[in-house]
Amino acid sequence: MTQPPEHVTTPKVERPAPVAPSVDLAPIGNCSVSALIDREGRFVWACAPRVDGDPVFSALMDGADPEHGFWSIELEGLKHASQAYVRNTPVLRTVLTAEDGSAVEIIDFCPRHPKHSRTYRPLAYGRVIRPLEGAPRVTVRLRPAAGWGERRAERTSGSNHIRYLCQDVILRLTTDCPVSHVLEERTFRLERPYAFFLGPDEGYDQEVGAGVQASLDRTVAYWQDWVRKLYLPLDWQEAVIRAAITLKLCAYEETGAIVAALTTSVPEFPESGRNWDYRYCWIRDAYYTVRALNRLGAVDILENYLGYLRNLVDDSGGGHVQPVYGVGLEPGIGERIVETVEGYRGMKPVRIGNQAHEHLQHDVYGQIVLPLVQAFWDHRLIRPGTIEDFFSLEKVGERAFAMHDQTDAGLWEFRTIARVHTYSSVMCWAACDRLAKAAEKLGLRERADVWFDRARTIRKRIEQEAFLPDEGRFAASFGGTELDASLLQLVDLGFLDPMDPRQVETFKAIERDLKKGSYLFRYVEPDDFGEPETAFNFCTFWFIEALHLNGRTEEAREIFEEMLSRRTHAGLLSEDIAIETNELWGNYPQTYSLVGIINCAVLLSRSWTEAR
Repeated sequence: MTQPPEHVTTPKVERPAPVAPSVDLAPIGNCSVSALIDREGRFVWACAPRVDGDPVFSALMDGADPEHGFWSIELEGLKHASQAYVRNTPVLRTVLTAEDGSAVEIIDFCPRHPKHSRTYRPLAYGRVIRPLEGAPRVTVRLRPAAGWGERRAERTSGSNHIRYLCQDVILRLTTDCPVSHVLEERTFRLERPYAFFLGPDEGYDQEVGAGVQASLDRTVAYWQDWVRKLYLPLDWQEAVIRAAITLKLCAYEETGAIVAALTTSVPEFPESGRNWDYRYCWIRDAYYTVRALNRLGAVDILENYLGYLRNLVDDSGGGHVQPVYGVGLEPGIGERIVETVEGYRGMKPVRIGNQAHEHLQHDVYGQIVLPLVQAFWDHRLIRPGTIEDFFSLEKVGERAFAMHDQTDAGLWEFRTIARVHTYSSVMCWAACDRLAKAAEKLGLRERADVWFDRARTIRKRIEQEAFLPDEGRFAASFGGTELDASLLQLVDLGFLDPMDPRQVETFKAIERDLKKGSYLFRYVEPDDFGEPETAFNFCTFWFIEALHLNGRTEEAREIFEEMLSRRTHAGLLSEDIAIETNELWGNYPQTYSLVGIINCAVLLSRSWTEAR
């Protein structure tokens, strides 16, 4: 019989000394939901019913010793914790060992596998806990949050389940562990395995232990089969596999969106105020994400993502395209600040939504066109590009041509600075250039001539307005002299040849002014929030690529190896890195950084023929 809702109080128990929050976390997920788990197997961040929803686990944003917003399985007398993924999967194994030698194993996963002729990816988390050595004593503390961490979720319970009334979803825990152990947070001896299934508010129609184990086995099989089909470079395969799996976890499969990160409001550096919500889909990521997916041969994510972009093209009607959208194609993701959590290490503000959706950012037109023209050539795709797709893309191209010399917020989304940014103009050029080539492929000669002519017009304007003859290099804006790392992309986008003297001089200036140690800053000028203090990891990967293209491959490999050494224990990177301490800052795991790992590894790897 189900008991009525209760307001939960916290039992007074001895607990290990609290540890300050860190992004040294391991994600699990299934392309529907995800969670971040700390080194001791504690859920500290997860949102529901979508990645941009209310956090049911909010401890990452609520200090070192939160009262709720986590799910821990604590071992009495804990001495040591070790953690690793099951090979080629996002299934996480944590081993906790006590002072007396007793030990337990925790397996965490989000179910994803075939079921009833479709992919089963529920809003659900599975946990299995097993004794390994001795007579371990454990405590299960499941304390979901509600109202953006404001309060502990109310709960009701039955004979083998507990229902949690979170903000936007009701979650039901089904378990073969005695329910009172969980309700009372009772410390007990773990003498056999127990399974936990935290998911939709519906009955679990099978024996929970066998059911969770079967789902776990099928989830492992699914991911290992998916990885088996990837194209991998000879070198750095483990790093590429982990980045690829996590990139897939950042996809919201329902629509095809890929979010910039799974978190919000982890600051770019301490007390910076640069605390942004990255749980949305940025169009600026599109070109680079598609490059990485192509290099991996991850066609399933690629096709779904291209479908998301096509829907944005339709919704824009050939007009303005926002820099960022919700995972459900929502244009309105208004930004607000919440006070119900302390913030990462107590650093406010904590933001929900992102004001960038209001910005003008003209590189988005190239970011839309460049990935979508692939469909006119790629024979792998179930849905090849059609003549109707081309005509829809032409509307985006018209907008690119109209905006190529207009001020915008730029790639880095300045909030109070408007310029004609060189990178934005080059992306508009690339949109026209690729449309011309697509028209040629489709046999539309007249349209090809139109788009080639427009591309030439934009190129001429960029070369007149952004080039500094006295220094022999390009500036980051029309009429300006400042530098930013996006100028490294003039080669990648096909605007300049790697050995063009203008590119060589631009690269030298960037290396001189933006490189600090082994890392690259986006820019060093003060912006809306003052001077940047951390390097941007994706820009360092751009620099690594540029080193290789400039014939300095050994240097590129050395810096790439250093970047890999800065990853978390889960093999991942956030957005930024501190120059002095090498500590990771910014939202996590960062899609840009994952893409950087993949693209650099493929570019710098030895050929497979060298393995003979």
